[in-house]
Formats: sequence, C-alpha cells, structure tokens
Amino acid sequence: MATIISVHSYRGGTGKSNTSANLAAVMAASGRRVGIIDTDIQSPGIHIIFGIKGETISKSLNDYLLHDAKIEDAVVDVTPHLGLPVKGKVYLVPSSIHPTELALVLRDGYDVDRLTEGFKTFIEVCKLDVLIVDTHPGLNEETLLSFTISDALAIVMRPDQQDYEGTGVTLKIAQMMDVPRIKLVVNKIPPLMDMEAVRTQIEEAYSCEVAALLPHSNEMMMLGSGGVFSMRYPEHPMTREYKELAANLLRQLSL
Repeated sequence: MATIISVHSYRGGTGKSNTSANLAAVMAASGRRVGIIDTDIQSPGIHIIFGIKGETISKSLNDYLLHDAKIEDAVVDVTPHLGLPVKGKVYLVPSSIHPTELALVLRDGYDVDRLTEGFKTFIEVCKLDVLIVDTHPGLNEETLLSFTISDALAIVMRPDQQDYEGTGVTLKIAQMMDVPRIKLVVNKIPPLMDMEAVRTQIEEAYSCEVAALLPHSNEMMMLGSGGVFSMRYPEHPMTREYKELAANLLRQLSL
C-alpha cells in the first residue's frame, strides 16, 4: 500500500512546491516509485520545476476532473528531467495552466470525491510506493480532503509573523482530523537567524516537531524553479535536509 504525504502551506510563496519536488527526487534516488499530483489547480506550477512547459501539457488533472478523461492519461514520467540518474521513478500529474481551464475551475469548482478516486487510480496504475500531494495554499475543501487521506503531512512555513498565525490554525485542524504524522518545515530562514533558536521557538509554540530547517539559499534563488535543487546540488546542506525530511516523514509508516 502506498504512503500518501501531503505538502501544504497556509500562504503562498513558502516554497511548498519546491519541497514537494525535492522530496520526490530524494525518495526516487533511494529506489522508490513516487507520484506527485498538483492539486494547486487555481495556481499550478510544479511542472516548471521538472522542466515541463505549461503549453506542452496535453492532458492534465483538469481533464480528469472536468472532462471525464482518465487520470492515467495525464501522468508524465518526469524521471528523465531530474538531472541525475536515480534508482526509482517520479511520475507527475500536472494541472493545466490554460486560461480557459483555470476559469472553469474558479467558476464551477469540481467534484472532490472524483479527486479521491484519481489518487487511488494513480497509485494503482503506476504502482507507487509514495504519493505526494502538492496542495493549494490555505484551507479549502480539497485541502481538507488531502488531510483526511494522508499518512503524513508536511506544513511548510517561513519565519514570518503572518505564517506563524496561519500555520497554527492549519496545524490545529490537521490534529482535529487525526492526521497520523504531522511535521513542520521552516523554509527561507535568513542567515542572521540562529537556526536552532528558530527550531526551539517554533516547537515550543506549536508542540510539533520541526523536521527540517531550510536556510535562505542563493543557489535556490538563482535556480528560480528551473530544476530540482537536490539533483543540481547533491552535496548542498539543503539537500541533506531534504533527505532527512523524507526519512522522517516515512518513518514508522509503511516504507
């Protein structure tokens, strides 16, 4: 049975999609078959990290949710785009960037129960060990759905007062929904901040483990979502954090 991990943030711009992509890459490097599904349908973008241009996406999650296409028709094997050879596989179900499709979703919404069925079929068709759900920021129906079916949840935040409050709300809701394993990921920490002091402050405030401390990185900024960071910089300290985060999320679960 596949392990389902949701990667979420209360606000946009936290680095949630980069975290999802890097988790998938380091898990695949250890031999796992990993799927990513971009449920940030209102503002999709994780496909860019894997070197896929939006206009080249022939089938997407939108086609499955809105036009009765098969979910497997939207699966893209992005393993060749990782930048380094890996033992496993990474498969992506992207969302559409086409203005008409975005307008349809914003106007009419979609059936979240069908989304759940899509998760199951994606896992079965691609024989996944892990499914990573890259969620839409904030709290909405599809976010709550992903919490419900997740074995683990990584909440990505920045050391910012607006993030603190929203993360607290998200964490309480996830705990109320009995998500089995919840971890915090603090991203874009300025170099002037003491990393361990940040960990202590946040863990004491939320009574939740900080599983990764990701510093502000000039290399990440220069990459500009133009690739998977852990594959471009395999010896970088941030890559070590991604590996430890992946191991932490999978610990005591099915893998």
